[in-house]
Amino acid sequence: MNHWTQPVTLEGRYVSLEPLAPGHAPALAAAAADGELWKLWYTAAIPAPGSESAYIDTALKLRDAGSAQPFAVRERASGEIVGSTRYMNIDNANRRLEIGTTWYARRVQRTALNTEAKLLLLGHAFEQLGAIAVEFRTHFMNHPSRAAIARLGAKQDGILRNHQCDQDGALRDTVVFSIIASEWPAVRAHLQHALRR
Repeated sequence: MNHWTQPVTLEGRYVSLEPLAPGHAPALAAAAADGELWKLWYTAAIPAPGSESAYIDTALKLRDAGSAQPFAVRERASGEIVGSTRYMNIDNANRRLEIGTTWYARRVQRTALNTEAKLLLLGHAFEQLGAIAVEFRTHFMNHPSRAAIARLGAKQDGILRNHQCDQDGALRDTVVFSIIASEWPAVRAHLQHALRR
């Protein structure tokens, strides 16, 4: 385990991001049920009913291999787990990582919780881990996700055509966005302003 994958809890006013653990499985099931999120055809990131433990096991194996740091997302007001996110595709040598595999219960989507979660994750990546770039990737057809990433202040780098095979064998085009270290102060100010509104 390297410093990029050291367990850490990130806390804000609206959200707490805590290291994902096997005990989170029932809460993840309840969160995914709010909107039946596993039925979204353009994402495989959300555990279907009964697969929560396998989802967590896979995330923890990636953490142990040094390529990911998964979090459970807890809403501070209710104390409930409402989703999951992670640092992934960690490239220690080049000081880069991706924030992804992010999903939330429908009731907290497009709320201050997501804005603050991204502020905490980006702040930790740039200010504590020393990242020089943070990426976001999403399916070309996931227009809500693309809009949400752009609202953060990330810039689109490009589209990776036929980048991956989906579970059903269809070819996926992946849209890549990033924020680089020199852009972080402006992005941080933008996100802080959004939380004050």
